[in-house]
Amino acid sequence: MTGTSINIYGKYNPQDVPAYNLAEAARYLHIATATLRSWVIGRSYPRGTGTGFFEPLIRLPDSTDRSLSFANLVEAHVLRALRTKHRVSIRAVRTALEFAQKAYGVKRLLLSPELRAGAGDLSLDKYVELVNLSRSGQMVLREVFKTYLMRAKWEQDLPTRLYPFLDDNERIIAIDPFIAFGRPVIISKGISTAVITDRIDAGESIEDIAKDYGLTEIDVKIAMRYEKAA
Repeated sequence: MTGTSINIYGKYNPQDVPAYNLAEAARYLHIATATLRSWVIGRSYPRGTGTGFFEPLIRLPDSTDRSLSFANLVEAHVLRALRTKHRVSIRAVRTALEFAQKAYGVKRLLLSPELRAGAGDLSLDKYVELVNLSRSGQMVLREVFKTYLMRAKWEQDLPTRLYPFLDDNERIIAIDPFIAFGRPVIISKGISTAVITDRIDAGESIEDIAKDYGLTEIDVKIAMRYEKAA
């Protein structure tokens, strides 16, 4: 056992094992690979006095391995909500992350149980104050957090399953570190979405694939849509 499997509470768990390279993690979450790379590795950028460095917002479990853990996927899922659904600036996100750690000892705000608590919770109140939103903006942000955090299943304040968004709120596709090595599956049967699309691409019919796996044709079509949207 190495230090790469030690979670935010100092205990071993599979959710913090490096498991996804940047390209596949970005594909599963429908995030541009370059964007996700900046979030988890950082990047250099030119500035008037030389070169600056964008510090990563999400900490990888192993500094010698650029692979993301399942917990990192959930962090990126929540960060994506902030950036794409509510246009919260990177500076505001970084301020909130740093403040949470320094003031409250919250090492990973994007996984913090406080963000999943009620609207009066101190951490969330402080977060919306730090990102400098109007009252209406704060209300929307709370709904964004609620919606995105509810797409994950939690046990003992740790994520154990993620239901990625498509164009609806169905929970047919899931990513679970304990199923299919953490690759996306149709959760009712544990069938890989990639396997389904591979069979479709090989010329098999939706009807035959559905019968083989005991799925509905709608399940098969959703798996295809998820893979092709990635």
